[in-house]
Amino acid sequence: MILSVKRKMLVAGAFVFAGVVLLSLCFSSVAAGMAVPAAYTVVIDAGHGGIDGGVVGKTTGVKESDVNLAVARALKEDFEAAGFRAVLTRTDEGGLYGLPTKGFKRRDMEKRREIIEKAQPVAMISVHQNYFPSDTSRRGGQAFYRLGSGSGQALAQSIQKQLNTLFGEEHSALAGDYFMLECTNFTSVIVECGFLSNAEDEAFLTDKDFQEKTAYAIFCGTLAFLS
Repeated sequence: MILSVKRKMLVAGAFVFAGVVLLSLCFSSVAAGMAVPAAYTVVIDAGHGGIDGGVVGKTTGVKESDVNLAVARALKEDFEAAGFRAVLTRTDEGGLYGLPTKGFKRRDMEKRREIIEKAQPVAMISVHQNYFPSDTSRRGGQAFYRLGSGSGQALAQSIQKQLNTLFGEEHSALAGDYFMLECTNFTSVIVECGFLSNAEDEAFLTDKDFQEKTAYAIFCGTLAFLS
């Protein structure tokens, strides 16, 4: 994906802030007697994939897994443009389970855990889309964190603030009992970018420009947390 001129300008502005964030993290590591890594790493997890397409758009029939991947790729570019090392758990439309046989979902989840553990990230962001068929008026992004994780809650709240601004909706970050939040001790959040059960959200989330805006909101929320 080639960055648009407008998006390049936005990321360039964030790059200066990100530089300050990275320096601050480096100084903190030195003060704590820790080795300073060459580049700070974030893991970006595009939820679902392969035979597990997730939820489906009510109007367009778009697969959640495809929207997740588009947002995750844009988010990776934002972080890399700002000097971070960004690792995608899923780089294409396929799943991470190998053969689509019994137990594929568990294998898929375990592979994601393995990638996170290997990357040793300062943050893990799992990208998803919401669906609420009994109330199609519900819309907007929602961030989740593991109950008891102070850093996860702070990251989710920071991202939530940006999502609320993007959608013009007021939601609060919530605790969630999900594998991707529980599988490691690294600071982790799940970001439900919007509701594919809501026609307005679905129209936005299937638009490339809005996918990039969503990624940028998550990016800015993460930078604010890391600062």
